[in-house]
Amino acid sequence: MANIIKKGILSKGLRLPENKISESIPIRKLAIPEKVLILLQQHFGEPCNPIVARGDKVKTGQIIADSEKLFSSPLHSTISGTVTSVTKTLNPFANNIVSAVEITGDGEDNWIDLKPEPGVKNICDKLNEIYSDCLDKTQGKPLDLNESKGNSGELKNLWDMLKKAIEEIPNEELIKRIKNAGIVGLGGATFPTHVKLATTKKIDTLILNGCECEPFITADHRIMLEYGWQVLAGAYIIFKVISPEFVYIAIEDNKRDAIALFAKLIEDSGLGQKFRVVSLKSRYPMGAEKILIKNVIGKKVPVGKLPMDIGVVVNNVGTSKAVFDSLSTGTPLVEKVVTVTGDVEKPQNFLVRIGTPVKDMLSCCGELNTGKTKIIMGGPMMGNAIADLSFPITKAVSCILLKHFENIQEGNCIRCGRCVNICPMNLMPLIYAAYAKNSKYEVLPDYHINTCIECGSCAYVCPAGIPIVAYIKTAKSVLVGYGK
Repeated sequence: MANIIKKGILSKGLRLPENKISESIPIRKLAIPEKVLILLQQHFGEPCNPIVARGDKVKTGQIIADSEKLFSSPLHSTISGTVTSVTKTLNPFANNIVSAVEITGDGEDNWIDLKPEPGVKNICDKLNEIYSDCLDKTQGKPLDLNESKGNSGELKNLWDMLKKAIEEIPNEELIKRIKNAGIVGLGGATFPTHVKLATTKKIDTLILNGCECEPFITADHRIMLEYGWQVLAGAYIIFKVISPEFVYIAIEDNKRDAIALFAKLIEDSGLGQKFRVVSLKSRYPMGAEKILIKNVIGKKVPVGKLPMDIGVVVNNVGTSKAVFDSLSTGTPLVEKVVTVTGDVEKPQNFLVRIGTPVKDMLSCCGELNTGKTKIIMGGPMMGNAIADLSFPITKAVSCILLKHFENIQEGNCIRCGRCVNICPMNLMPLIYAAYAKNSKYEVLPDYHINTCIECGSCAYVCPAGIPIVAYIKTAKSVLVGYGK
């Protein structure tokens, strides 16, 4: 199709076994948990402060923690019930202690009064009726519109009405809605979305990230297939705010159904002049922000700079869907799609409330091989092992992976250079490990350690079995303590 651009590979990468065993399993809504634990730092930047206390009654969608700092994002109650404690807990992602609010549900799921944009909601209700009738939810394939309640002319008219309704809303109001909804980057980085959109820098390119390059994870793939038109509508909201020249929806070529679907949706919506689907080779870590930018538009983000410094904004497809929800239904970010996969009897893609204990998800996946496996929050390359199954789902989590990992004894570096050759950021991982082992952290900023994206490619190819990323994470946390 004319809306699809095929790209080669402009960066280093690994061809990993994909193991996307849950890619054809539709998203299933998980039962509302009896209790949730909401960590008060689920975003890049400053933690939130609780604005509720023990004994308070709360409703679903109610703000329970916030901050006046720019780099922060409010947090909402994801169930209705009673605040049973405001406590401290270990965050395995940052390896630090964070505050958290525990809420025990009342079993009723009473929501706050949601306030969608009326004009947008009415149009979206009609679009949803058509697309839900003509979209194969299992495979994500658009069916013949003549067999549905709509037709191509009606679709074009509805999309035109939706675009006009969005364009009539001031940018300040759109950014305020996105901020109040607590929307952050759902690809794992959790950068507050309203901060990206409020930039005063000239943005010429918006990239919607649908790569999902890490093995096993299929949450974004299912979002694209089952909520494709909502993702595109969310991208148009972002497009309206930052006014880029072009919008590229980047999808790896192992998701051909999603590529075809978005090409068709762009055609339906009449956005073909500005919007394109970019088909990328399936390589790890293609979905990493700076790697993605280089492969899509050939630009390099300078050391110490952000994508917006070179006129680019990148948003995850799940983030785009959340942006759409904040406008069309008024819903804040209280749930997300999470893949449960690996050594489980029934792999699943769940729509789960944030704060739900991991054990609640695992209990719905049949027999588990927990005796010989590690439980990883995230994928096999960048995920973090957890021992406590009561730990909650956060905005950063897209996967729970049960997988057997061999315990490899760490050897000495043989200076083979494989980690240097594979590093997609052209860094020197062996230097980081060597200095971290000897507690010489202060010299590591000179080797641009903060440029490392912690993709794990170096550790994957290391013949000595050195956990290079673990050393890098330790060094970064020590340098934060040093104020570097």
